[in-house]
Amino acid sequence: MSASARLDGRVAIVTGGARNIGRAIGERLAAEGARVALADVSEEVMDTAAAISAVGYRADVSSSADVDALFDGVLERWGTVDILVNNAAVVAFAVRHFLEADEEWWDGVLDVNLKGQFLCARRAAAVMARNGRGVIVNMSSGGGTRAHRGMSGYDASKGGSEAFTRALALDLAPYGIRAVTIVPGLIQTEGQSEEAVAKAAATTPLERMGKPEDIAAAVAFAVSDDASFVTGSAIVVDGGILAQQRSPQVETFPVSGFPSVAP
Repeated sequence: MSASARLDGRVAIVTGGARNIGRAIGERLAAEGARVALADVSEEVMDTAAAISAVGYRADVSSSADVDALFDGVLERWGTVDILVNNAAVVAFAVRHFLEADEEWWDGVLDVNLKGQFLCARRAAAVMARNGRGVIVNMSSGGGTRAHRGMSGYDASKGGSEAFTRALALDLAPYGIRAVTIVPGLIQTEGQSEEAVAKAAATTPLERMGKPEDIAAAVAFAVSDDASFVTGSAIVVDGGILAQQRSPQVETFPVSGFPSVAP
């Protein structure tokens, strides 16, 4: 089977699918033959779905009623769910110094970033277990193993997501279900300034920001039969960010001192 048909006939749900990484994932899975449902709190998801030959659903993943409506709709339309990509997350709202944190803020971050993954995985796993196969992908972040300043709730949610993935992998393996974490690095999104992009690129060992398509490619691999022996682990797609101890700007041996290999 060619790579372009690796997912032929499979049904995929991608949350947070209206823009950026979620849209790229939906587009890539559709290109590889999957029937794709995009879910998002934004009405924009309907236009995005139409643009990539998918089906759009308005859904807040922190709401069990919305999640049930999403899965009920997909099951009514296609009869099954083979792939779940838990991509929905809050980021900008999550930026707050811990000394200014309150319960409402904490709940708002964890409800979407972690509870949302649980609610969607719970519905997906029930269907997949009956089918004897399926893949659940949880989107994490470098914050799952390191820390951002001013993002304690976000980092806690992503650390929880990675632990959740490992637990899912063990509980669901006997039913033919795999669970995988994807860890994006600094990914370029709509509306970023040239200055912001250049600054992020200068911090990344591969000297560029990632693109949503880079994450989509990793997801496409993770949910395909090419990754049939991959479960409970994290696929890091960050251009080397997590591998480095210091940023290039303060490195003991800067890139400017590397040997020249010019002819």
